[in-house]
Amino acid sequence: MNKYFQQALKGIKASPSRTFLTTLGIMIGIGTVILVLSAGEGFKSYINAQIDAFGSNTVIIETSVPPSTKDRSSGQSSSTANSSAVNAVPITTLKNRDVEDIKQLPNVKNAYGASIGQQIATYGNVSKNIFVFGADASRFDIDKGVIARGRPYTTEEDKSLSQVAVLGHDIAIDLFGDSDPLGKFVRIGNYNFEVIGVYERRGSFGFSNDDEQIFIPISTLQKKILGTDYLLYSVVELVDNNKADTTALDISDILRRNHYITNPAQDDFKVSTQAESLATFNTILQAITYLLIAIACISLVVGGVGVMNIMYVVVTERIGEIGLKKALGARHKDILYEFLIEAILLTLIGGVIGIIGGIFLSFIVSKIAQSFGLTWKLIVPISSIIISVSVSMIIGVVFGVFPARNAAKLNPIEALNKE
Repeated sequence: MNKYFQQALKGIKASPSRTFLTTLGIMIGIGTVILVLSAGEGFKSYINAQIDAFGSNTVIIETSVPPSTKDRSSGQSSSTANSSAVNAVPITTLKNRDVEDIKQLPNVKNAYGASIGQQIATYGNVSKNIFVFGADASRFDIDKGVIARGRPYTTEEDKSLSQVAVLGHDIAIDLFGDSDPLGKFVRIGNYNFEVIGVYERRGSFGFSNDDEQIFIPISTLQKKILGTDYLLYSVVELVDNNKADTTALDISDILRRNHYITNPAQDDFKVSTQAESLATFNTILQAITYLLIAIACISLVVGGVGVMNIMYVVVTERIGEIGLKKALGARHKDILYEFLIEAILLTLIGGVIGIIGGIFLSFIVSKIAQSFGLTWKLIVPISSIIISVSVSMIIGVVFGVFPARNAAKLNPIEALNKE
């Protein structure tokens, strides 16, 4: 078998440029597979870090528009219900009292309600359009963000509609530069807010970037800026995360009772455990990953076809050599193994280079993500390397066997005559 490898290596070394071009498609395909799987794992690490920021033992309540606007009361006639369905306007109904009722559940450790408004923040000559995030003081006990300077606001400041603010990392730099913002006042809308704290860098989550936001008491946001008592969502911290599903059902019961909902199909809210949210995310990510891998496989097939075509060319170029070997006693399988091993080595070389290139690109992607403040780990799954090497060998066998068989079947006299 060693002589077959030596002959195959000799053939590969004979034309380095052709070897490179032959394996290029394999390199790109394998590199893409490595990059996609690594990026998927990196994105998972980022999402898990964001979930940890909320706490893994939390339940999220989001407002949503019910699927229809049919009357929720069971005492009306069908004609009245139809009339109500036409004229009803879906509104946000999640309120502070819902959060207070939810806090009374035995498996609920803490909870807070939150809402967001968009305003102009101004300090001195600097103005910026930002999102103002309002939440009650319990948020600082549940979320894991660290206040690098200053302090969080208190429940008393929330209840008294105090104009105090905690700045995100980036907005603090944008408004105050290198100066210390603590104790200074930033104008938000028509009100001046005292800066009492500054978060350390947290990064973005989805379409939200905490570093670019200003955090104020929910009552202050509702009464002085938004002019409403509604909430956008609520985060509930659990005592026992093993009872998350049961607690989610209890929360739904409370909200239906408070919102006068008798038909669950008319829910104007959505209750999700972290496990459900993570499962949904993993399903979406898995579908995207499979799609990208399928695209990469097209490149691998194209690369395999390239290997097959080049091997046919090699057989044609070396037809005299094949004829001479067979005339000197080379067996059918000797010629078959020589060209088949050459095809496998070509694809393996492309696979190894593709693996190295894919890992390098994955490293670059992780560094770019980290430069934007994302918690992105460089993870190259061992499975991706095993898959890549296996696929390379399979492609070498599948696309190399046909030209190898053609070479093995050549009649030595005809081969020497063609030469």
